[in-house]
Amino acid sequence: MQSCEISSDSTDDPLSSGLRTHRQPRIVVIGAGLAGLAATKILLKNGFTDVTVLEASDHIGGRVQSVQLGKATLELGATWIHGANGNPVYHLAEDNGLLEHTTDGERSEGRISLYTKNGVAHYQTNAGRRIPKDLVEEFSDLYNEVYELTQEFFQNGKPVCAESQNSVGVFTRDVVRKKIMLDPDDPECTKKLKLSMLQQYLKVESCESSSPSMDEVSLSEFGEWTEIPGAHYVIPEGFMKVVELLAQDIPSRTLSLSKPVRCIHWNYSAKHQQAIAQSSHTHQGNNHNEYYHGCQPREDPLIFGHPIYVECQDEEWIPADHVIVTSSLGVLKQNHEAMFSPSLPEEKVLAIEKLGISTTDKIFLEYEEPFWSPECNSIQFVWEDEAQLEQLVYPEELWYKKICSFDVLYPPERYGYMLSGWICGQEALQMERCDDETVAETCTELLRRFTGNPNIPKPWRVLRSSWGSNPFIRGSYSFTRVGSSGEDCERLAMPLPYANSTKAPPLQVLFAGEATHRKYYSTTHGALLSGQREATRLIEMYQELHRAETTKPNNVN
Repeated sequence: MQSCEISSDSTDDPLSSGLRTHRQPRIVVIGAGLAGLAATKILLKNGFTDVTVLEASDHIGGRVQSVQLGKATLELGATWIHGANGNPVYHLAEDNGLLEHTTDGERSEGRISLYTKNGVAHYQTNAGRRIPKDLVEEFSDLYNEVYELTQEFFQNGKPVCAESQNSVGVFTRDVVRKKIMLDPDDPECTKKLKLSMLQQYLKVESCESSSPSMDEVSLSEFGEWTEIPGAHYVIPEGFMKVVELLAQDIPSRTLSLSKPVRCIHWNYSAKHQQAIAQSSHTHQGNNHNEYYHGCQPREDPLIFGHPIYVECQDEEWIPADHVIVTSSLGVLKQNHEAMFSPSLPEEKVLAIEKLGISTTDKIFLEYEEPFWSPECNSIQFVWEDEAQLEQLVYPEELWYKKICSFDVLYPPERYGYMLSGWICGQEALQMERCDDETVAETCTELLRRFTGNPNIPKPWRVLRSSWGSNPFIRGSYSFTRVGSSGEDCERLAMPLPYANSTKAPPLQVLFAGEATHRKYYSTTHGALLSGQREATRLIEMYQELHRAETTKPNNVN
């Protein structure tokens, strides 16, 4: 990518001479998560000076939220850097010394991320019995073998059979169950245990995928998600350090917190302009600068050259040439009808509706002393009465049955004695509605029941996430739901107006965020790369405009 970082008062500045105007293009970035900050950082680096970031919440980071609890830094949101080779988040962390104190145990090599690869997972039944380690390993090998089969449908173009309903969950349950039942060496009690473990594994997989159930995840598309080679890394000082690195060169005047957006008016018409001009009595507080912002655009004739107005909830109207929208898929699902005027094109709305997003929450429990053995790295909940169930649907009062496990945070020198529980789907939303005392009591009863230890104390501190009920997030991260595909990610990412709208100013509304990355959706590196992608799209357009202007033949009189 060429740089166009040139002094704005130079006559060769591509950002001014390319447009034959005396002002730079005005760019508004909606959202100060990884995608928004990455886009802003590249725009500023390449000479764009009129950039404004609007963040609805009172802090930057989006779905990255590191919380200090005593001496420990806990991650309510993004926790792991997934893979190293070519991962921009890994290289950003490594180059800035953020991984210097990451222990060998925190470089997890497994497909499922754990806080430490050391130790052993304890699979406990609701009868308080621990499942023997050799039986767990035997089942794990079988499950992983079938998991590899789920990847082949996309990767090898393998046709999906009708019985699977194109569902990862349905396919996995069917194939694993048949293999278990056909094993001549296992007694019936062992088969039942393995069938129960299958349900628990699918709950863990749902938390990893942030889907309500693996039944909702598309089998034909499951293999398109691409894993970057290398380990999963924990950042001891907190993932927010990556956010701070992205934000460190962004001037404070560029960023506005607690600034939610009500509506993006794009392809702005004369009718809209007239309506705004007539609303001169409207409140003008909290403007970023007197020249471009406010509720009285009629005072500035240049403003009528802007194709976009961003209407904020505090009644400020911000003119722009381009808007980069990094709102989560959950926010777009809930608000897209009110958020865009005119409405989004039908195919983009369909992409938003078809792609999936759910809630994966964490529940941190802190204890004065550990009740678990030193070699235990997690406590996995296996409900024996769920062995034959087809779909795990729980009434609201049984939300806790969706908690799949508690991981032990490691090392204790950093975290103390801390467990991290996982829950997803509607049950996570129900958990969010409970108070801390209820969650603490419920988790204590679960741990007592599954470990068979009635003396486990209540935790002395509880901390949990609430991504589903957060009005500015509405979910954890995206997945390809049955009926959707990677093409929907690309439709979601496609800028507006579409290229065939030749008379309209180009690249008015651009879309970034993890859900817009076809191969790396659901990840922090996918979010970061998507922000860079949209910034690069704008940079290249203005470079092309500049080249076109500078290569025009001089007019001859």
